[in-house]
Amino acid sequence: MVSHSVWIVGTSRSGKTARLVEQFCNWVKSENKDTELFYTKSQGRKKGDGLSATRYANANAKGDRIPEFLYLKQTEPGVLVLAANDDNRRELGDRIVTSTLGKYPVRAKTPLGFFQDEVILFWPLLINSLNLKAQFPVRLRPETEQELATKLWRPQLDEEILRIAGVNESRLVRRILDLLQLAAYSGIPCEDIAQILARGLGENTTTLEPEFLGSLLLDWRNWCLERGLLTYGIITELYSQHLLSDRNYQQHLAKRYQAVLADDVDDYPSVARLLFELLLDQGAVGAFSYNLDGAVRLGLGADPNYLEGLAERCRVEILTGPPPESLGEQLTQQMVELVTEPMILSSLPEIVHSIETTSRGQLLRQTAEVIANAIQSQQVQPEQVAIIAPGLDAIARYTLVEILVKQNIQVQSLNDQRPLISSPIIRALLTMLALVYPGLGRLVDRDAVAEMLVVLSRKQQSPENSTDAINPTDAMNPTDAINPTDAINRVSTNIDPVRAGLIADYCFLPHPDRPNLLPVSAFERWDRIGYAATTAYNEILEWLEQQRSQQELRLIPSPISLLDRAIQRFLWNGSNLPYEQLAALRELLETAQHYWEIDTRLRQIAPVETTPHTTIIEFIQLLRRGTITANPYPVRPISGVRKAVTLATIFQYRSSRRSHRWHFWLDAGSPLWAKGGAATLFGAPFFLRDRLGEPWTAEDEKLAEEQRLRRILADLLSRVSERVYLCHSDLAVNGQEQLGPLLPLVNACVTHSVI
Repeated sequence: MVSHSVWIVGTSRSGKTARLVEQFCNWVKSENKDTELFYTKSQGRKKGDGLSATRYANANAKGDRIPEFLYLKQTEPGVLVLAANDDNRRELGDRIVTSTLGKYPVRAKTPLGFFQDEVILFWPLLINSLNLKAQFPVRLRPETEQELATKLWRPQLDEEILRIAGVNESRLVRRILDLLQLAAYSGIPCEDIAQILARGLGENTTTLEPEFLGSLLLDWRNWCLERGLLTYGIITELYSQHLLSDRNYQQHLAKRYQAVLADDVDDYPSVARLLFELLLDQGAVGAFSYNLDGAVRLGLGADPNYLEGLAERCRVEILTGPPPESLGEQLTQQMVELVTEPMILSSLPEIVHSIETTSRGQLLRQTAEVIANAIQSQQVQPEQVAIIAPGLDAIARYTLVEILVKQNIQVQSLNDQRPLISSPIIRALLTMLALVYPGLGRLVDRDAVAEMLVVLSRKQQSPENSTDAINPTDAMNPTDAINPTDAINRVSTNIDPVRAGLIADYCFLPHPDRPNLLPVSAFERWDRIGYAATTAYNEILEWLEQQRSQQELRLIPSPISLLDRAIQRFLWNGSNLPYEQLAALRELLETAQHYWEIDTRLRQIAPVETTPHTTIIEFIQLLRRGTITANPYPVRPISGVRKAVTLATIFQYRSSRRSHRWHFWLDAGSPLWAKGGAATLFGAPFFLRDRLGEPWTAEDEKLAEEQRLRRILADLLSRVSERVYLCHSDLAVNGQEQLGPLLPLVNACVTHSVI
């Protein structure tokens, strides 16, 4: 039988996504040509109206070619559209809807997002098949998952276990949880994890016993299912092990989707292929794109080799190389040869420049100055420049942004996820909680109180008639993301840091149960505070007293309500908050709501004897550990491409599928270039379908790094069109000499150094 599905393979920026959209448009266009053959299940066979089910089945059995649109319209189906990450999902869904004028129902999801929706939608079916308690499921966030797993396993993770593992408790718990997720992505049931690990680890005595790890994960999974709690790993296992094999679900799936489009399947987990094969077996038509230079998420759950086997069921289309305006075709082969065979003497063309210094601090300053000079001389626009590094520490990020912003050049950090606790407004709100609820006095000190007074004393001004109002452009100023204190200093407040410090020193009364703020008159020289600061302080004091009174009368439903009141009263005031602060506040409220939802569920299942405000203490401590990061949504600017220099790690940049005229490859001598800018999860190679349980040797690691580096070079060069700067310092930030795999490239273009 001739396959109606298409497998589109090519390198980066070779037009795979565009061809994917074009293929779908071709399917739906054929409807207009063969309307008399139209068949819908709800209408059956009507003269001149459709193709009967019998005739369709006979034609299908004979291998006759049937117009692809029949697959799309048999049951008035929708189209399942999948993309590797959320940004790509939105873009692909928009392109398909625009190309088809919105005539066909399209459901755009990431693979994990689709699995989650399906598990929740068919939860009653899982309740019956697994004999679970009839309760609505609640998804655990990764940070909550880790906290609950730590509490469950703590009696078994003694000092001897931690010594053998060689990591701290937090890292060990995360590593064990990742094993469940990797197994689920691979389609392996939790019960088989110990066996896979035993085969892969062999006689390795530096790790914990596989049976021990397997028993911990089984206990965790069962504990979660009893309480209706779902993690990404449990969701994926439920979908692959139970839903996909259920006939009722298979029938519903076939009715709902008669076409599937999947972009960049080289970044999908193994379970995705099981879903695709099921849809194809049931008569769906598919179009898949595969990036030869992709596999960005290899080692993080993706299995590109296994997904590539799907090509056997499709008509393969091979696209040519990268677009002619990119440097991929010109430089890839030469750079790969220099890296893999360092003894080759070769010089890179003049489009490859180098910036070389001794120290990393000099390198950061020099790189920023080169970018600023190029933009100011109009050689290039800010949105045409990308700074790409294997890893971005806070020093590098702050230095680059600070220098460029001083030159009026904006910087956009891709997926810059900082701990919520790094935001002053979050710390201020947590301090406020400790001053309202009893029993939290040990979580607050004078410095925290002073910071709270500064944050909560914003001037209530209207932006249109105040010269001190926040400039709208400041709302996206990237320095907020690097040094949040600068954001506070730019916002006009009634209590400045100096006066706040004086008030905290003389008016804050510490107490383990009831910390308190005294009237400003408790400070003998309170006249030094000034009228504006005194008035603002009295307003804060009065509001806190009011909230304490309402809390004692149980008129505050939950801490979430108190947080919302404080935001509305002190932070919002109808003003334009900076974008980063809005994202942090939104994430704080979502996190708090999720945390108390989980706490309520756990107390319903097994009531515990605790102090009334233990949950608040644990919530504040969780935030202070820095495990929760703000993830702003939407991440795309409303008014098109933002005029800013892009700052990203290798992993972030490759995942975003962006391209620029100029690239600055930071820390070109770093050994992290071979790692792809992202750490491989422990045990990831053991769960690849083509080598399940096989030991991972040093030779395997060396070969994997060489292949990853080749893909990185080919991918990045396909995404730059004019110039590449190799930015290298002899010494790393820790003072060690940098001898990474890209050093031969730096040496090959030394004659073109800008210094």
